[in-house]
Amino acid sequence: MEQKWNFKPSSTLLGASSLSVRGVLTCIMGHVETDTNNPKPVIPLGHGDPSAFPCFSTTPSAVDAVANALHSGKFNSYAPCVGVPSARKAIAEYMSQDLPYTLLPDDIYLTNGCSQAIEIITSVLARPGANILLPKPGYLFYEARAVFNGVETRYFDLVPEKGWEVDLDGLAALSDENTVAMVIVNPGNPCANVFSYEHLAKATEAAKKLGIFVIADEVYAHLTFGSNKFVPMGVFSSTVPVITLGSISKRWVVPGWRLGWLVTHDSNDILKRTKVVDSIKNYLDISTDPATFIQGAIPDLIANTNEDFFLKTVETLKTTADICYNKLKEIKCVTCPNKPEGSMFVMVSLDLSQLGDIKDDLDFCCKLAKEESVIILPGCAVGFKNWLRITHAIEPSSLQDGLDKLKSFCKRHAKQLN
Repeated sequence: MEQKWNFKPSSTLLGASSLSVRGVLTCIMGHVETDTNNPKPVIPLGHGDPSAFPCFSTTPSAVDAVANALHSGKFNSYAPCVGVPSARKAIAEYMSQDLPYTLLPDDIYLTNGCSQAIEIITSVLARPGANILLPKPGYLFYEARAVFNGVETRYFDLVPEKGWEVDLDGLAALSDENTVAMVIVNPGNPCANVFSYEHLAKATEAAKKLGIFVIADEVYAHLTFGSNKFVPMGVFSSTVPVITLGSISKRWVVPGWRLGWLVTHDSNDILKRTKVVDSIKNYLDISTDPATFIQGAIPDLIANTNEDFFLKTVETLKTTADICYNKLKEIKCVTCPNKPEGSMFVMVSLDLSQLGDIKDDLDFCCKLAKEESVIILPGCAVGFKNWLRITHAIEPSSLQDGLDKLKSFCKRHAKQLN
């Protein structure tokens, strides 16, 4: 007789990878042909990690900051759950440069990258019946964490014809008395848009009318190269409470260092009165911390990074964005509605009517990986079926090679006219 066991896995977790970029890319990578005699180099146009490419190497001063923190012997112990005081102070000063007021160290909570900041805020908001408003297309990690915590997700549209602006008219119809917050990602992932001051102000007013606060995902802050400059949502905290999520991952090009933050902009003490701040602190008491020596490096990392490093990174992103946008114009079955203005991506629509044997965006990406060893993220992974998210943050020569292979693939699979 077979032994009966009383345990079983969480059904929520069994389906969680389908809501992650990592899970989808792992699936697509599995289709790459492995020929040991004639291996094709894999061209990664699917993820947002350019750190492996020399043109996107981090600044030596950041490496020195980490090395010095380690050698000092001062950061070998457990860190306070909210973060090392000197790091919180440095980040408060760094972020205050873009605000009309001064943040305090107590407004800063350090996290294991921006991903843990998302995990924390969705956990803090979890209560029976609660729902959260998310952008579509968007970063589905928010949905994965919300589902895990029993929070319902509702999606508002980002309109490609309007430069991926928020469909503000649709927000009221989505919300009810159980709506707790809305997420604004700026600069945009996956849309590469940068919201104007005026549009952010309108979004803030909409949130105020709904009685909700704004979660501002600004992990790509300052990585802009279009007409709109980066405006932090914290500028509008006198209108509505704002919680900003960010990290050193993108601007310093060190995603593996896993240092992020959650920042409360609470001009009217609303987050304090509603005990959201207390909930954040309590969550941090029962969760993991970023490595103490990385926290210890933050003051020097911020203070000693030359502005030229940031300018070079942005200039390189502008160059690769131009290459990507211009070469995509040569491919008939894809359409890029807007030139990228920020972050590291571009969204393009896929015209399946021009392709003979492609079922959908996932099928397209799997076959592209198999035939050309080019990895692209299907739009279904960001909530936009039959679109593609292409990363341009790689070496320009590899980017051009990858887009040429994409063009050849599309020609090969084009419908044959009678």
